[in-house]
Amino acid sequence: MRLILLGPPGAGKGTQAQRLVAKHGIVQLSTGDMLRAAVAAGTPVGLQAKEVMASGGLVSDEIVISIISDRLDQPDMKNGFILDGFPRTVPQAAALDDLLKKKHIKLDAVVELRVNESALLQRVETRVAEMRARGEEVRIDDTPEVLAKRLAQYRSLTEPLIHYYSERRKLLTVDGMMTIEQVTREINRILAAVAATDAKAAAKKAASKKAKPAKPGKKPAKAARKAAKGAKKASKGAKKAAKKPARPTKGKGARKASKAAKKVTKKRAKR
Repeated sequence: MRLILLGPPGAGKGTQAQRLVAKHGIVQLSTGDMLRAAVAAGTPVGLQAKEVMASGGLVSDEIVISIISDRLDQPDMKNGFILDGFPRTVPQAAALDDLLKKKHIKLDAVVELRVNESALLQRVETRVAEMRARGEEVRIDDTPEVLAKRLAQYRSLTEPLIHYYSERRKLLTVDGMMTIEQVTREINRILAAVAATDAKAAAKKAASKKAKPAKPGKKPAKAARKAAKGAKKASKGAKKAAKKPARPTKGKGARKASKAAKKVTKKRAKR
């Protein structure tokens, strides 16, 4: 199963991705997690991303595509993957399509978690307050201020992906305002339907190939042509022989019969 999760920040993509990973044995590819790991490690790319992420901006496409491309080549990707947080723009989606095509990987579905933005802001504010009350560190990109900027970016940059994937018949929309359990059940239901449809199409294709008559080999075809040519030649010979008059026989019996006939003729003449 190879999936993409779409939805604004705080829609619950991370939670649902973890559940899909557990159910299908696939790998979650969260570009946000990978970038945060780079920030924590203090790598050159991480230092560049830190400033962008803190202001609610987006890192360059080249960095993200490179991370995903290398990750897809890892052995643990054989069962599939789920992309969380990427693509964010139509150009990124097109670049991802090209990447998957080159690697001969088929994308099964794009699941959109649709939510109400005002309710989403309230959800994030509550989560941040609870984290601070527990003494936990709040992520630099998980505050109401940053979220408001990211929501604006989502509307202008990422929402067009809904149309992009809808045109390609990959989009599946789920109400993200339901409870976590309800969202999970709905995602599982629609993915099961997709799997059943794909299995049916594959079976039909296999049956169609099996039903096609086998093509004759070169040798039988050559022999058939030769036989037809011989029959045509024999037919011509028969027609030619039928047109020629029969020649008289030149044997001894024929000569004796001819002499006897002449004698009878002479005798009749004398009379």
